Amino acid sequence: MSTKDNTPWSTEEFEKKLKAKDKSYHIHHPFHIAMNSGGCTKEQVQGWVLNRFYYQIMIPIKDGAILSNMPDKEHRKLWIQRILDHDGIDDDEGGIEAWIALGEAVGLKREDLVSLEHVTPGVKFAVDAYVNFAKKSPWQKSVCSSLTELFAPTIHKKRLDSWPEHYPWIELEGYKYFRKRLSEARRDVEHGLRVTLEHFKTLEEQEEALNILQFKIDVLWTMLDAIHVTYGIGPDKLGAVERMQK
Repeated sequence: MSTKDNTPWSTEEFEKKLKAKDKSYHIHHPFHIAMNSGGCTKEQVQGWVLNRFYYQIMIPIKDGAILSNMPDKEHRKLWIQRILDHDGIDDDEGGIEAWIALGEAVGLKREDLVSLEHVTPGVKFAVDAYVNFAKKSPWQKSVCSSLTELFAPTIHKKRLDSWPEHYPWIELEGYKYFRKRLSEARRDVEHGLRVTLEHFKTLEEQEEALNILQFKIDVLWTMLDAIHVTYGIGPDKLGAVERMQK
């Protein structure tokens, strides 16, 4: 009778398997494919920006929870930069303000974004589930869940490449957030990947790490599911933002 080989993957193989998770990243979601190819209406792009803002404002809260569970000051010194990136420091207004600028660039009012009144329940549920995971899990597992940043630069670059052509009505200043995250995400993932590769050593632990990363991927996918159901794809579906404005 054969038994399962419990030999852990090499560091190189483990990293390769983590990066292979890009196949289920939300860049492949039908709504995101449509949005990046010009297939969404103005109201649908607005709906995505409005709902995604809830995720943006919860990132520093999630990172603060992870920080509070880190016993090592060297890791804390690296991780705290993520909070500053989003909340801002000195002359850098941060990612949250950059996202508000994106909202204004697509024609939303600042108060409609920050009120959170129109956030789709499914988006809120998915984001809250992620934040709760970060609060309650050992910090290394929470760090592992952040590794969707492995794939983030690709998605930001695709937006920067395609949106100006497909959506010329978006003011160019609104793209600051995507440009900002190109370098920040690459920097952040170096730390997150190092922690994950060093902490998850046995095969069972490595498989758990893949499941944790899949959980975060599922959170992002579920957010788009909720946005898709609410706003539809293409001109045949009246957007919730348009209904809100009537």
